[in-house]
Amino acid sequence: MKKLLFALAICLTGTAFGQQIPQYSQYMRNQYTINPAAAGVYDFVDITMCGRWQWLGFGDEPRTAYLSITSPIGKPKVSYNPALRISDGPVRNPEIKTGKLKHALGGQFVADQYGAFRKMQAAGTYALHMPVTKNYNLSFGVRLGLSSNSFLSDKAKVLNLVDPTQTYTDNTYSNFVSNQSSKYIMDLGAGLYFYSNKSFFGLAADQLTKNFVQFGPGTANFDNQFHFNATGGYKFTLNQDLTLMPSVLVKFMNPAPVSIDGSLQLEYKEWLWTGVSYRHKDAVVGMVGLNVNQKFKFGYSYDFSLSRFNNFSSGGHEIVLGLMLGR
Repeated sequence: MKKLLFALAICLTGTAFGQQIPQYSQYMRNQYTINPAAAGVYDFVDITMCGRWQWLGFGDEPRTAYLSITSPIGKPKVSYNPALRISDGPVRNPEIKTGKLKHALGGQFVADQYGAFRKMQAAGTYALHMPVTKNYNLSFGVRLGLSSNSFLSDKAKVLNLVDPTQTYTDNTYSNFVSNQSSKYIMDLGAGLYFYSNKSFFGLAADQLTKNFVQFGPGTANFDNQFHFNATGGYKFTLNQDLTLMPSVLVKFMNPAPVSIDGSLQLEYKEWLWTGVSYRHKDAVVGMVGLNVNQKFKFGYSYDFSLSRFNNFSSGGHEIVLGLMLGR
């Protein structure tokens, strides 16, 4: 019994391997969440907030929240306008300008909790954007941060396999839990981003230092692994009002299998958008959003699980709010 319960405890810790890096459904609308080289693509201060809930109905399901801020260095001063009103008509997406050298800074805060595990991360980013041609830029970005990883013993349970109605105390498991505490780990990420106003291609890697720099009391078991992703997309003009952008996101982390997301996004007057995404063997995602006015943008997505979790889960929700200062 002790060996079995200890194995269960190790499996709980191993489950974190698939959740070390949060996944987002609306990554196309904010590439910075998955690639530090995308910081400063827009020539204004871009502030994005997101709340994400996965696998609702399980209890202690994965929940993620993030706040990100990016801006080119040396941009014009932001003018204050107290009149924040709803636009009277469509407000087009901001133009992505290329053909010039620029530097950019970014920052993000991420809170991610899944079952008995919690990760809090704060990081800063620097990105250099270099013109390749008048219409294309290539950027390189580095993200450096610190994460606090915690094991929440009050959310971990020991099951009595003989009589589930009775509690069971196991010394091996109790010792494992008592030695857990927060562990602070340095996070290093890097990326390349090749883009124009109509297309993008990106490569990024996270947790490049793994557990090389860590500190904190206790013996919390958090085995950081390398994470890699590649993205690409192209916007097709259908007519004067409609554009269609297919895109793909490929993610890899050893020993997990390769994960592939394919998406289609339809925009009306570059103002109102809707989309659908397929996450291989996992979920179908429906998305909708709009530019509320010159300063605010909004997005919502719903994940419908295609796996066996669908028998127990009511799906997942993701809400994104954006603030564009100095457009």
